[in-house]
Amino acid sequence: MENKDQRKELKVSAIENGSVIDHIPAQSVFRVIKILNLDHSNEQVLFGSNLDSRKYGKKDIIKVSNTFFEKDEIDKIALVAPSATLIVIRNYQVAEKRNVEIPDDIQKIVRCVNPNCITNHENIPTKFNVIKNEEYLKLRCHYCEKTTSKDNMRFL
Repeated sequence: MENKDQRKELKVSAIENGSVIDHIPAQSVFRVIKILNLDHSNEQVLFGSNLDSRKYGKKDIIKVSNTFFEKDEIDKIALVAPSATLIVIRNYQVAEKRNVEIPDDIQKIVRCVNPNCITNHENIPTKFNVIKNEEYLKLRCHYCEKTTSKDNMRFL
């Protein structure tokens, strides 16, 4: 007979080496998978969606074996999931754990939504200033000054 107060957990196998992206806002896991091209990865990718979280109510999580993210990938995660925590695993142990940080400037990872922007016609890398506050996150193109909201960002 099971104790009613006993904690019930869903156990997911540990990874030997790789990355965990935790505290992704609920229902954002598929967008993070897409922007990081994890849907085309040859490595083991485990994800959970709408998991219970004491801190956030609901959250998503991704575990990727043998994968370590570079700065531009971490910047993408920060734009889509600013509350995310990145955990690096080596030999089944947490080697590093940090919160992602939204950078002040973004270069070469997001497409400008303005079809007339020079970056959509010339071989010029995109560059944006990040506008952020408690309620929203937007990108302002350095060249045409068009503003893009978080929901309309198109990643390169």
